[in-house]
Amino acid sequence: MSHEDRAQPLDLNHGSESERRVAGERTPLIPPPEPLESREASTDGEPISNGFTEHPPAQEEEDVPLPKLQIFLLSYARMVEPVAFFSIFPFVNQMIFETGAVKEADVGFWSGLMESLFSLTQTIVMLAWGKAADRWGRKPVLVFSLCGISVAVALFGFCKTIWQMILARCFAGVFAGTVVTVRAMFSENSTKKTQARAFSFFAFASNTGIFIGPLLGGNLQHPAESFPNVFGNVALFKKYPFALPTMVTGFFALSAAITCGLFIKETLKPKDDREEDEPPMSMLQILKAPGVARVLGIYSEIFLIVLGSAAVMPVFWFTTIKLGGYSWSPNMISIFLGAGGGSQALWLLLVFPYLQRSMGTGGVLRACGWIWPFFLAASPLGNLLLRNHWKVAFWSILPACHVFGSGVAMSFTAIQLCINDISPSGSSFGLLNSIALSLVSGLRAFAPVVFTSIFAIGVRSQVLGGQLIWVLLVAMAILFRFSLKWLPEEAEGRPQKRSSRVD
Repeated sequence: MSHEDRAQPLDLNHGSESERRVAGERTPLIPPPEPLESREASTDGEPISNGFTEHPPAQEEEDVPLPKLQIFLLSYARMVEPVAFFSIFPFVNQMIFETGAVKEADVGFWSGLMESLFSLTQTIVMLAWGKAADRWGRKPVLVFSLCGISVAVALFGFCKTIWQMILARCFAGVFAGTVVTVRAMFSENSTKKTQARAFSFFAFASNTGIFIGPLLGGNLQHPAESFPNVFGNVALFKKYPFALPTMVTGFFALSAAITCGLFIKETLKPKDDREEDEPPMSMLQILKAPGVARVLGIYSEIFLIVLGSAAVMPVFWFTTIKLGGYSWSPNMISIFLGAGGGSQALWLLLVFPYLQRSMGTGGVLRACGWIWPFFLAASPLGNLLLRNHWKVAFWSILPACHVFGSGVAMSFTAIQLCINDISPSGSSFGLLNSIALSLVSGLRAFAPVVFTSIFAIGVRSQVLGGQLIWVLLVAMAILFRFSLKWLPEEAEGRPQKRSSRVD
């Protein structure tokens, strides 16, 4: 792409978030009067231009609509990471057992280690990808990362030993630049007025990927046996029974790389234009910028609760009622997992943009902060109802709590908007996002093991009737609500007509 293509005049839709924010702050609705010496009257009494181009009013910037094609393509690219991550979940344990020469009792350890090393790899490389996106552009990093994921994911299905599987999974983690760049490009394709809608599509795409990934992995493994009329005579799939789902996922990532390479527009301002007013910032400078550390702390709080509850919920549902769970079958667990994902997607796509406009970003976070403890407390309450054989009350209350409580997923998108608003420099926006994502990857490397271990201790020793983990999670949710008192003003994302803050 040429310099002229990237530096179009008044390209407010593709500038960095900080550029748009600065432009909005410096451009009043009514331009100030020009100095008398700079004005010249024409014959009809109208002033003649003095040769300077006036900035557009802030309202114009706010009224720039989302570029639909760009948002659609970025949403498609956003689906790649969750599809690639979750597609192996339905068969990875069986694959380890069949092809990895691992004892059945040790399968859980190796699958957990594999995912921890995947997240650890992402943590190590995330900052480098953020810096690369800030230096060379979002588009080349995005396309290169998608190509890398397509190869790494496809290779996984051809592994025949546990160490090959671990290396292939870590190789996929190396290409974590996809998440960093997609987040930055969603921000840079939106304005302060449209970023809530943009990130509702971002979150919806993520949830869609979480839904599609397991379906691909679960239905396409062992295709020679599952679809004998189609794949029964294909020697490749007899030798590598887990190759088809990983190949399909790889082709999906490759298709995203091709469409992004052909149609995605670069959103990073050309280097020549950045050097004068926005020199790149170091990681330490970003962390020391006003409010950044506080927002990242709240961001980590949110995802620690999310990772903990997500790890515990399936095993809690599976655990017998006597020990503190629900005694659900795998089929019932999959139904509720799907219902939760669908509910989250609808909350984010349909409800979040309206609430963010009317309450502000901070208002949405506080609403989630009030709901979250009650949502988490509903799980042990359900066990109490089942222990007392109150099944009618259980089925009357729990589904509604599950669907309504899924609204706390709005906090994921809201905190991303806070990161956008607190960014100290548009030229370092990719690095800031990579710092945030590195924190999540680091948490994901150990949090699930820690929380499931606490759950196991509570169940084994029957601490609080097996509900020790829920007491911890509820306490963390309450702490999160109070930590929002330190949310920086710049990250509040207040509605224009609202000026007071209520805690």
